Amino acid sequence: MRAVGITEFGGPEVLQIVERPMPEPGAGQVRIRVAAATVNPTDIALRQGVFGPPPDSAGPPYIPGMELAGIIDLASPGSDWPVGERVMAIVSPRSAGGGAQAEFVVVPEDSVARVPDAIGLTAAATLPMNGLTARRALDLLALEPGHTLAVTGAAGAVGGYTIQLAAAEGLKVVADAAPSDAGLVYSLGADIVVDRGDDVATAIRRAVPGGVDALLDAAVIGGPVLPAVRDGGQIAAVRPFQGDSERDVSITLVLVSDYVHAGDKLAALADQVSAGQVTLRVAAEMPAEEAAQAHRRFEAGGVRGRLVLTF
Repeated sequence: MRAVGITEFGGPEVLQIVERPMPEPGAGQVRIRVAAATVNPTDIALRQGVFGPPPDSAGPPYIPGMELAGIIDLASPGSDWPVGERVMAIVSPRSAGGGAQAEFVVVPEDSVARVPDAIGLTAAATLPMNGLTARRALDLLALEPGHTLAVTGAAGAVGGYTIQLAAAEGLKVVADAAPSDAGLVYSLGADIVVDRGDDVATAIRRAVPGGVDALLDAAVIGGPVLPAVRDGGQIAAVRPFQGDSERDVSITLVLVSDYVHAGDKLAALADQVSAGQVTLRVAAEMPAEEAAQAHRRFEAGGVRGRLVLTF
């Protein structure tokens, strides 16, 4: 089968289409014929060797990708998943089988959710990783309706999903954006939009003088966002937080790997898409053979939604 392979660590040029053996599902697993898989920051980091070789890998080529959508092609005996079901799934590219960017991928049954009939597979592929990251962040923060949540990186995938989920839960959302993205961020459900940049914490404090109850740092700003949060408030960080806390502000690292087996939460997110509470955003659809071009486009910045590779 074909897959996007990282033949060595480096720039986008190291990405090639490689041939891999057909994977076979074991107990409690299903095999998915992949229609679409997205490009995310984790794929850039894997390609660059930021975290070194995947621990369970036998060596290159390494297969990137953390989310996909497709059709169940084969299930283990006793599985509740029927062959032919349209599904989405979250995948760990650091597992022995590699990531999502391949024609066929084997995943645990509890990493899978059904794709509602009204949602195309290309769009569905954009939900698992970033949607579950947003869901995990909100679950960790455990805010009550009426609490204030600030979101940095609001126009991005994690930021956008977080705004929509927070709005659905009755939170007051303050989000950052460039002027060109302000309309988009308001449309996602933000109550207040402030200018992104070095002074974002000051801008948030100006909008909420007492400080917000919690902040999701999807833009990975780190220490400079602390003044935006009230004494004793919370920060959820999608990368290890750079800087020390202050004023009893608690800092929690959000790891989507904690929800790799949260198929029930992924199914709930799919229901929210069907209900119009969550919007799936595809920036562009590209054949898998253009993976290197997709990485270059992603690294250039300004992508709104997700670049989706098709097989």
